[in-house]
Amino acid sequence: MASEIIMNVTKRETRLAVIEDGQVSEIHLERKGERGIVGNIYKGRVIKVLPGMQAAFVDIGLPRAAFLYVGDIHHHVHNLNLIVNEEDEHSDQEENSIPDNITDQIQEITPIEDLIQEDQDILVQISKEPLGSKGARITSHISIPGRHLVFMPTVDHVGISRRIENETERLRLKDIINDIKPLACGVIVRTVSEHETADKLLADLTFLEGTWLRILEKENKVPAPSLIYEDLDLCLRGVRDLFTENVTRLVVDSPKQHQRILDFMDTFMPFLKPCVELYEGDEPIFDNFGIEMELNKALGRKVWLKSGGYINIDFTEALVAIDVNTGRYVGKRNLQETILKTNLEAAKEIAYQLRLRNIGGIIIVDFIDMDRSADREKVSNSLMESLKKDKQKTNILKISELGLVQMTRKRTRESLTRTLCEQCPYCEGKGFLKSQTTVCYEILRAISRHISDDNSPRIRVTAHPEVIRLLFEQENNQLEELQRSQKTLIQLNPDPNLFQEQYEIVSY
Repeated sequence: MASEIIMNVTKRETRLAVIEDGQVSEIHLERKGERGIVGNIYKGRVIKVLPGMQAAFVDIGLPRAAFLYVGDIHHHVHNLNLIVNEEDEHSDQEENSIPDNITDQIQEITPIEDLIQEDQDILVQISKEPLGSKGARITSHISIPGRHLVFMPTVDHVGISRRIENETERLRLKDIINDIKPLACGVIVRTVSEHETADKLLADLTFLEGTWLRILEKENKVPAPSLIYEDLDLCLRGVRDLFTENVTRLVVDSPKQHQRILDFMDTFMPFLKPCVELYEGDEPIFDNFGIEMELNKALGRKVWLKSGGYINIDFTEALVAIDVNTGRYVGKRNLQETILKTNLEAAKEIAYQLRLRNIGGIIIVDFIDMDRSADREKVSNSLMESLKKDKQKTNILKISELGLVQMTRKRTRESLTRTLCEQCPYCEGKGFLKSQTTVCYEILRAISRHISDDNSPRIRVTAHPEVIRLLFEQENNQLEELQRSQKTLIQLNPDPNLFQEQYEIVSY
């Protein structure tokens, strides 16, 4: 699959897009002052141990304390060998991190209160960004990613990227790593290492070992909490992690970053330097490649399908709900065929949108109801097949008779919507407003209560101009009746600075 990486760099932010077969498939964004912290290593101090949750809170110098789960404490390392040897090498593990099944299986070995205590200093790494009101999730299983390898100094394990499918090549790489890796340390071989020489892998490993030694030296010199090691910024991280053999070119619009990338490649991938281009066009780079338009579409709730159907994507506190509808599509033969075609098309689009928008956590997909089990099987298989392109780990349950699919997608950073948007101050995130008529009737009831409580001869009602207009034109009779019965003068005052639901009633 031919891919391109497009980078838009300004003083304020860096935006990176991955284009696969002419379609924008991933968008990454990093802003000055809001740089991502996943991968950063800190010397932290334990501030609270919670035996009931088998977790602890650690001060690492961020506004909110970080969360450390018992299975993420590297004191379990003596038990890891047996577990990782049983791991399926084709498992869906991340290339940049400790395999999930390791920490999942060891979490009950030792109670957390026997491993760490309050006020203890501990070396930790960010595994998940702070999300919403939650602090960052951290681990003491350190992993340091390089171009070809990921070095894991606390885990004795060798892993091969699942995207390297040739069994002979997998065995060759595993033999090389077993020969060169330090004792009691772990290494994950990344996809770009396929067919690479032992010398190149050794050079990468030597560099990563040196980085780890510098981290340990700094840990001994600084107080807690302190930042010990900061991962690369988005520009170089994108080159390191996304520039695979499938990428035909990388285009960047900043001369300074263009030179930084070339310098970085001199060290790690000099043979790919001809693929790096400096964009010098007059039109903004994201406009030129059609990315800006796709970015704006990715923030919308409704996504239209080519057939005329559509999907709705709604975010809640606990999960993301995706609803499939036939929309304008009426089909050609019968209802079952129409529903099946819409659902199959939606399955592919949903997989694409999850990746594009970086939607993670619990996801519920409501496909259109299908009577035939064979149709449900086709849609379920189509969704699973479409998700194979996704680097993030996903777990999918079979589609139910009601057409519901329950799934999870690994989340390490905020979704595109939460990164680029904020809660609407007008509706406060509800997505709905009280109608003007509803607000009018609410004001009339509030006037009655105010007159009853205050018994004032004059009151002033201030509200949005459209609400005032409706009161004056349609509810004038009721206002006059209130003035007569309560012997009170009611003055209407429009204020365009107020939201539709806001109003104020005062005596004067």
